[in-house]
Amino acid sequence: MALTYFDHNATTRIDDKVLEAMLPYLQQDFGNASSRHGYGINARRAIDKARKQVANAVGVQPVQVIFTSGGSEANNLFIRGAADSLKPANIFTSAIEHPCVLKPAQALSKRTTDPWNMHTLPVNTSGQVDLDEVAKLMRQHKPTLVSVMLANNETGVIQDVAAIAELARSHGAMVHTDAIQGFGKIPVDFSALKTHAMTLSAHKVYGPKGAAALIVDKRLLLRPLIYGGGHESGLRSGTENVAAIVGFGVASELAQSRLAETAQHVSQLRDHLEKELLAMGAVIFGMNVPRIPNTSYFALPDIEGDTLVVKLDKAGFAVAAGAACSSIHPGQSHVLAAMQVDPMLARCAIRVSLGHSNTLAQVDEFLQNTQRIVAELRQISSITV
Repeated sequence: MALTYFDHNATTRIDDKVLEAMLPYLQQDFGNASSRHGYGINARRAIDKARKQVANAVGVQPVQVIFTSGGSEANNLFIRGAADSLKPANIFTSAIEHPCVLKPAQALSKRTTDPWNMHTLPVNTSGQVDLDEVAKLMRQHKPTLVSVMLANNETGVIQDVAAIAELARSHGAMVHTDAIQGFGKIPVDFSALKTHAMTLSAHKVYGPKGAAALIVDKRLLLRPLIYGGGHESGLRSGTENVAAIVGFGVASELAQSRLAETAQHVSQLRDHLEKELLAMGAVIFGMNVPRIPNTSYFALPDIEGDTLVVKLDKAGFAVAAGAACSSIHPGQSHVLAAMQVDPMLARCAIRVSLGHSNTLAQVDEFLQNTQRIVAELRQISSITV
């Protein structure tokens, strides 16, 4: 039985056009981009083209695009690379950041020599960073580094990154945003966000895994995480994954060209989904604030999320009980905890993240199966009580 895929925030299927562009660089055009012969020159030209495609998608110059192996590496490159260029001071992150932002920030604060002071920006019950609290905290503790994500991977809630960046810049801080979940779903313009750095990832926009980028202000000083041959302007040494980078470039171009059409399509599907879920008694997290159009994070009270995910998988639907990156560490979502969601309700959380190939018929079938499974689970519960 083929699964209906409703987990596009975890990863996406490689687009046919992306795969077609990648294939030559896996076999016939297999050269090392640092080689001086024809094979190497072809590889270098392919990387240069991809760099322009990614740059154009977010309104920057190609020199500002630093390719990495993934979003986690790009986020670490900013936090650790910037911290190593500065005297230890205050680092701010939001309470709902991805672990690949929270963990390196925590590691800086736990260093035995020259530790940083880590400060957490709270969110309200809708999952938005509280700007008044940001201003207050930054007056109390002058920020040096700040990282706040553009759109949350669980709730889809969008943050006012530009406003946060303005506050941070007024104190002389360097600012970064993890824009991975926003890219390809909402307009993402580097200059408009007013940050010094921004992270993007290919596999969230129908590109390959293993390619991402840190977009940097030309004046930003970073120390590399990986030393070696001086690739990527000396910031990320290592032989380039040419095929994946080519795929990233094409995926970025496609994401930009399809943005309006895709956003309209998935938002219509989500609105229909949530209307019916509310009728079933669901609680939808972050419902009344701006969200990326494809994401619905909800809970059906008294129906454990992990159980429902397994049942839905058997019924032919791939959904998530939270962030895929945290599935090896089950437990309450730190995002919902920051939003002050009751722990019992948080255990019931399910995330549906839609893609451009999903249809209204699939959503209706999902709703029918969800209603059936929930009824069965509640009947079992009533018998056992």
